[in-house]
Amino acid sequence: MKVEAKLYTMQTRLIPRLDIKGPNLIKGINLEGLRIIGDPQSFARQYYEDGADELLYVDVVASLYGRNSLHDIIKRTVQDVFVPLTVTGGIRSVDDVREVLRAGADKVGINTAATKRPELIREVAHKFGSQCMVLSIEAKMVAPGCWEAYTDNGREPTGFDVIEWAQRGVELGAGEILLTSVDREGTRHGFETELIHAVSTAVAVPVIASGGMGKPADAIVAIMDGCADAVAMADILHYKRGTLADIRAALRDASLDVRHL
Repeated sequence: MKVEAKLYTMQTRLIPRLDIKGPNLIKGINLEGLRIIGDPQSFARQYYEDGADELLYVDVVASLYGRNSLHDIIKRTVQDVFVPLTVTGGIRSVDDVREVLRAGADKVGINTAATKRPELIREVAHKFGSQCMVLSIEAKMVAPGCWEAYTDNGREPTGFDVIEWAQRGVELGAGEILLTSVDREGTRHGFETELIHAVSTAVAVPVIASGGMGKPADAIVAIMDGCADAVAMADILHYKRGTLADIRAALRDASLDVRHL
């Protein structure tokens, strides 16, 4: 399906991704083999001070319990972090969205519940605005140039083609796509550029690329070749193999538009 060109001008956003299990910040590979990193609030505060444009919190076990358990972490974080915060994981209803927003989040990402009842996307967008409704898609390659949407931290197939599902989500009111490559997540092998480009050119809303960033140059490729509007990163920051300042400088050197600090 051909879509209209994206009708917005936006600086490239650098978004630290913090995957949360219980009270801990964790990290895995391909969304598995989770390892405890530390206190999420401390990392969030540091990333804010280092110049993050936004923060992304992902409750990685929320689908197992049927609810998002990040409310206390969100409330503590927003006391000293003053950039937009997106929260995803375990959000299944308009009431869940309301609770997370009241805790201090600016946007919510929905994956599992949206695949089971797509109309939820429309309900959230109608109640809180499309800018609040982020469709979270966990993608796995099933054939060359073809990806399937997964849920439950990349464990459960949906049967949905990623491109078609992204387009449908936007038609229902999603104002942004969080696109995670399960195949690349945590590998440090770079973003799955073909996937990012396929989704970014199929929808007229911003796409956040997630999964695989190992070095600043990977972000440049995701933006210039993949047409991503933002990049989410975890491993490179958590393990101090690069800083937000390093990444911002690399993007600026590549003539990409990033926020000046």
